[in-house]
Amino acid sequence: MGALDEPLKELVGDRTAKVLADGLKLRTVGDLLHHYPRRYVERGQLTSLDELEVDEHVTVLARIEKVTLIPFRGRKGDRLEVVVTDGRSKLSLVFFNQGWRQKDLRPGQQGLFAGKVGLFNRTRQLASPDYQLIDSEEGSSAAEQFAGRLIPVYPASAQMPSWKLALCVGMALTKHLADVGEPLPADLRAEHGLIPLPEALELVHRPRDQAEKERAQNRLRWDEAFVLQVALAQRRAADSALPAVPRRPVPGRVLDAFDARLPFTLTDGQRKVCAEIFADLATEHPMHRLLQGEVGSGKTLVALRAMLAVVDTGGQAVLLAPTEVLAQQHHRSIVEMMGDLAEAGMIGGSEIGTRVALLTGSMGAAARRGALLDMASGKAGIAIGTHALIEDRVQFADLGLVVVDEQHRFGVEQRDALRAKGEQPPHLLVMTATPIPRTVAMTVFGDLETSVLDQLPSGRSPISTHVVPALEKPNFLTRAWERVREEVGKGHQAYVVCPRIGDEEEPAKGRKKRKEDPEEVGGGADSEERRPPLAVVETAEKLLKGPLAGLRVEVLHGRLAPEAKDDVMRRFAAGEVDVLVATTVIEVGVNVPNSTVMVIMDADRFGVSQLHQLRGRVGRGSAAGLCLLVSDMPAASAARARLDAVAGTLDGFALSRIDLEQRREGDVLGQAQSGVKSSLKVLSVLEDEEVIATARAEATRLVAADPALDAHPELRTALESLLDEDRAEYLEKG
Repeated sequence: MGALDEPLKELVGDRTAKVLADGLKLRTVGDLLHHYPRRYVERGQLTSLDELEVDEHVTVLARIEKVTLIPFRGRKGDRLEVVVTDGRSKLSLVFFNQGWRQKDLRPGQQGLFAGKVGLFNRTRQLASPDYQLIDSEEGSSAAEQFAGRLIPVYPASAQMPSWKLALCVGMALTKHLADVGEPLPADLRAEHGLIPLPEALELVHRPRDQAEKERAQNRLRWDEAFVLQVALAQRRAADSALPAVPRRPVPGRVLDAFDARLPFTLTDGQRKVCAEIFADLATEHPMHRLLQGEVGSGKTLVALRAMLAVVDTGGQAVLLAPTEVLAQQHHRSIVEMMGDLAEAGMIGGSEIGTRVALLTGSMGAAARRGALLDMASGKAGIAIGTHALIEDRVQFADLGLVVVDEQHRFGVEQRDALRAKGEQPPHLLVMTATPIPRTVAMTVFGDLETSVLDQLPSGRSPISTHVVPALEKPNFLTRAWERVREEVGKGHQAYVVCPRIGDEEEPAKGRKKRKEDPEEVGGGADSEERRPPLAVVETAEKLLKGPLAGLRVEVLHGRLAPEAKDDVMRRFAAGEVDVLVATTVIEVGVNVPNSTVMVIMDADRFGVSQLHQLRGRVGRGSAAGLCLLVSDMPAASAARARLDAVAGTLDGFALSRIDLEQRREGDVLGQAQSGVKSSLKVLSVLEDEEVIATARAEATRLVAADPALDAHPELRTALESLLDEDRAEYLEKG
């Protein structure tokens, strides 16, 4: 594989190599050969122009419909406007002071046009695009290149359009195809009917027809699935060799006492999931389990029973929460559920009980010292807190279980730092209502054991969700505020959620989100043309003066002082506040059963998982919940389609799969949690689940027989290429 590590400047020259590296992160011959076409078009099969996304670099095959040269008024120069069409929709191309292009660009011609999709007067256009005509009478090289073949369309950049990439790839194939190794074992290729890798690379870049393209892609899917599964199989083998203290429930101790006091019966789902977790806790290697449960399905109760089981063995358990509001709420609810079982050593405390410590960054010095002492001495069998639990000064007597709530809010580094506080690796339980795309991918890859709670406890009411198109139908927004007043009139309460806090300077158009504004949600792809996101402070003022005048309206956001946040939440929970206007600080864990309606402003600026989490704050009591998603986006936009998907289902895992389809899975072996840096090029996590599962079984068998891959040097080389230093470290900690 050495020749494939050759720098691209040796192949294409310094200037082109720099463009490939800067724009597409392609630095070696191997990088270029594995930069596959995004799609293919047939000559005469025009690109669907109405599906183009703003701000995306695109290459389209279209027919020129109209060419117009427009002189500037009152000054020198002109603008050449070219309208291209796919037969249904149109796209504008604009060139400034380049009237000479009229000789090339004539109505009726077909060509490839590449550039960044922008908006001008709300019409999509490409400004000064690169182009290559493919059916000109002059017999251009492009016409010859594409004759009788599928035309590959590559992920490209502004300086490197698709057809120039195709020329570079062609040079690499000509010079280096013979240097390509074969990572898949011969018996595996034979069993699954896979063509050799060199042939697959030739055909994926230069297919004559759909059949050749599909044969190539099938082989490359297997490469990605199998090499990844070998990496994960090696990690699983290493994990199974790690020692962990078995934590088997002890009869007659705190767990049994807690169960006896529960005022309700566990659901069948809760009993099943608890049995899975207890079975893992009883093993001599660390549990690594995802608990995915619908909002309000009782995940916290399941986690508490697991923590009490560990306490019964003499160990300690930690619950890591993403916000102080949630940590405080978890602490309050767990102490209330346990009663005197949480007051060991105190007057009136149970003899078989333990203590529940709380640790957050804003606690006073005395309370902090007491919590640290209880954890270090082992008096606190359960510790609940935020990132403050990860600090070096925090110590435990015998850490046996780490529970991470809303795991997408924490990085592997943070979870690993907490797990390192145990003398032996503690068991790990991560919980979420809507897994991020990367988590869904890891469950598909079989790297996370998963327990699912899909049954709501009795007494929980359904939540109805509706999209409110504020620009198209302003009367719908008026009706939304009327519904809020109606619910308050019935004695219920409401949330209004905004993407921005609003006590800072007015953001510039299209500004980037500041690091100190973790609650703020940025704009969409066309944010340059959009107003700034709506803000809590201004929205609350307008509601008080307008549609919600006379109601008790308060604000809640992350920049309030901790005492002020706690005071607002306490008064809201007590029913002293009618409407809480907040940021996503209320996204997880906030439990006010009397809240029945939520209005989410600029809902299109939130992710699918966030919207599902937010609406889970209503309908937590006996009254039905209502969630209204307010948006200015047009009905045909991708943003509205996303909102319609949220309104159409209450299934968090289904929504996560929708999120995965739209955002991709991120780097399955690295820290990127969005699809921008996906390590998967051909493999689709959702469409290729069968290939992934089969590859897992094959990889597990191979690693069991040859852990160091001594008999498979080409596979070992491919694995080393996949696992750079950062990914290898991430996988080791993951």
